[in-house]
Amino acid sequence: MSKNIFDVRGKHVLITGASRGIGFALAQGFAEAGAKVILAARKQEDLEQAARQIEVATGQVAFTQQVDVRDLVSIAACVEGVIEAYGRIDILINNAGLNVRVPALSVTEQDWDTVLDTDLKGAFFMAQNVGRSMVANGGGSIVNISSIGGQVALRTGVAYAAAKAGVLHMTRVLAVEWAAKGVRVNAIGPWYFRTPLTEKLLDNPDYLRDILVRTPMGRVGELHELLGPVLFLASDAASYVTGQALFVDGGMGVYGF
Repeated sequence: MSKNIFDVRGKHVLITGASRGIGFALAQGFAEAGAKVILAARKQEDLEQAARQIEVATGQVAFTQQVDVRDLVSIAACVEGVIEAYGRIDILINNAGLNVRVPALSVTEQDWDTVLDTDLKGAFFMAQNVGRSMVANGGGSIVNISSIGGQVALRTGVAYAAAKAGVLHMTRVLAVEWAAKGVRVNAIGPWYFRTPLTEKLLDNPDYLRDILVRTPMGRVGELHELLGPVLFLASDAASYVTGQALFVDGGMGVYGF
């Protein structure tokens, strides 16, 4: 029987922002696939609840590690803690992020710093810390969670757009620097998926209608539909893929309305 190139059984997968939303869905999906998942987020109580839910749903133990990606000391401690406890990190899903939805004329310095420090600075220094370990261990795979908003101009999200565009180009640069060291770096760019961060927006009929008219598939995404793209990029199925961004957007990014 030929090898299953999508197989991640036994791989140590660190997922940031994993206590809810996209991060939680990916953690549960990787656990179902047999990976050893380590959930990372700011609040230990939320992490423990998420880990229990994953164990009940999949029968797999989910581990937890507290981190605030806006704090470089916390990032270093998180990565060191994971390596000390579990030996290595094979896959990093760089997912932690947030948005401040206000028109550009109303963005404050605090708004800008909050979004950029979390979505871009945090993503880079998490990748850097994990990348050092991967290089030392002979390789690994990093998947950064960007957004279609980093590629296409959207309303009321200039700081988020700048951060996510930065994540896309950061992905390319890291891929070039680390390819010869055995570390692949890729990204996905989701459009709208129903999560705790988007639920109120999607419950607004007018807002939802605007989204759907710009989406050729005519619907928002389901969280499980992100697992396949991330699993592909993280696994040996993508062993010759690096520096790429896969947009999971129902066709929105190529739609010439």
